[in-house]
Formats: sequence, structure tokens, C-alpha cells
Amino acid sequence: MLQIIPKKLMTVESNWQKELAMSFSDPVLLLKYLELPLEDFTDDIKARQLFPMRVPRPFAARMQKGNPLDPLFMQVFTSRKEFDTAQGFSTDPLQEQNNKQSGILHKYHNRLLLLVRGGCAVNCRYCFRRHFPYSDNHLNKQQWQKALDYIVANPQIDEVIYSGGDPLMAKDDFLAWLTTQIEAIPHIKRLRIHTRLPVVIPSRITTELISWFTQTRLKPVMVLHVNHANEIDTGLAKSMQKLKQAGVTLLNQAVLLKGINDTADQQIALNEGLFEIGVMPYYLHVLDKVQGAEHFDSPDSKAKELMRELIKRQPGYLVPKLVREIGGQPGKTPLDLQLHP
Repeated sequence: MLQIIPKKLMTVESNWQKELAMSFSDPVLLLKYLELPLEDFTDDIKARQLFPMRVPRPFAARMQKGNPLDPLFMQVFTSRKEFDTAQGFSTDPLQEQNNKQSGILHKYHNRLLLLVRGGCAVNCRYCFRRHFPYSDNHLNKQQWQKALDYIVANPQIDEVIYSGGDPLMAKDDFLAWLTTQIEAIPHIKRLRIHTRLPVVIPSRITTELISWFTQTRLKPVMVLHVNHANEIDTGLAKSMQKLKQAGVTLLNQAVLLKGINDTADQQIALNEGLFEIGVMPYYLHVLDKVQGAEHFDSPDSKAKELMRELIKRQPGYLVPKLVREIGGQPGKTPLDLQLHP
């Protein structure tokens, strides 16, 4: 039976939902808000037909007005370069679209991803699932039971990952129900959430979320997606403090993006900023080669040189692992580094 949310908690939840509903979906309106000249972006705006634009206002508020090279703006605004067809880039770079059971990606031996929701609060233009058939993976209650039965039938799985889209686009009452079902499966030890929603709308960390996420026997882990130090503000810091106090392990995975966060200084600022709010750097991904995002790609040679610099200038616990995800592989593939004296 689905939980009934107390009236007080429903009010809190409606705050983040209201902010989500007020997101920028029209590129013209975002340009006007940022005081950028519309005539400079005529061809860029057309790319919304390839992949819709969505930018929550709390995230837009962290962008520098009048600056077309703002690192947050560049991640989420449509670009004419998305029309370019690049060799070696694919609409399914991680080979995920032929999943055998709807709503499930069982890519790794002991971990399983549940595609809880197809949508995201923000549509990052480099998204490796921008072409993913989410409509084919939307589950009704009966199909959710099949997904749970699949987990029961595979005792090697000890960790369930809520993924998407963004799983926190789902309401807390549904997530509470799903978590209760997973907790009842004896061989599951950990529950992990991969999300960008608290970054772009910090009010998503509700009292109800903390309750269903932490008041089970499962070890709670949240993996954020923060790419630049400018994404970290007091709202995010306060939300992370609430999770930290509730016993949640907080990690971050970033994507290396050309012209946005591909210098050592930018990465160091990001790692230091994350640590200040209680989040540990976890992975730095080289770009997944998804069609429409080639303009974000930074060469491996630059990524490796950047990491060598981070290792020199930061303590090991602040240096994320530099990795590539390859479709069909049993885990992330580290990029080999040769350190020079």
C-alpha cells in the first residue's frame, strides 16, 4: 500500500514541484533572463527540435548574466553544433537500448539499475541517454512487480541503483513504496541514487525523501552530478548537510567537458567545493560519444595531463578516478596514467 504523505510534507514537496514547473523550456526566455542578444543564437535555438531544453530557475540564477561562455549556460543551452554528425559517435554509445526487460539495466554483475523515471529536471546537452527510448521503459504497477521479481531471482545482486532520466523526478510516496519492496529482498545491501535534481533544485531534498531513503536497513548512497564549482551554492550545501546528518554517503561524478571544466584549476575548484559541502569526488568521466555532443569532447591526452596535475596538487582523497564507460564492459574502464617525475 502506498504511504499517505502528511499535509505538512506535501507542502514541502510541492515547493520543488512548483520550481520544476517554472523551469525555462523556451530558449528565447532564458536568453532574455540572462540578458543575452537573441540574434546571436538564432541557429542555436533550432536544436531544441533535436532535444528539448529544460533549465530550472534555481540553476539559471547561478549563471552570469551577459556571459555566453558561462560554464553552466554552455552545458544546458541548445547549440547549432548538435546538428553535426560526428564519426565514432552514436545514438546508443553505451549499448543500453536493447535491454531485455523494460525498466532494468543489468550492466554489472552485482549492481542493477532501475529506470525509475524517464525525464530530468535539466536537459544537459551532452547527455548520453538523450536518444534513449524512455517511453518503452515506463512501467505500470504490474511491470514494477516483474522488475522486483527479477531482482529476487538474481541473488548475486547486492546493490540497486535508482537511475533514469532522474529518479528523483518521481514523487516521494512512490519512491517510499519502491524502497520498502527492495528492502524486503534479503540479498540487497545498498540503495544508490544517481541524480542531478538536488543540484539544480536543492529543495528536492525533502523531509519525506530523507525518511524513506535512510530509515531502512539498506545503506544509502547518493551520487550527484556536478561539473563545475559554480554549480555549488548555499542551497545545495544545506541540502547536502541534511543528507549527511542522516547518514547518507555522498559522492559526485562529473563529465569532462571541453571549454567548461577541462583545466586543472577548474577541476581543483570543483573538488574543493564538493568536499566543503560533504561530497567526495568519485568519478571524472571522459565524454560518452553520443551523437549531437561532439563539441563537448576533450581528447584523452588532455584528460590524462589534467589528472597528472590534479595528483600533483591535491590529496588523493580529492582526486576522482578518470574513467570511460564502454558498452558491454563489466564496469568503468580507468584511463591509464603514467606519472612523470
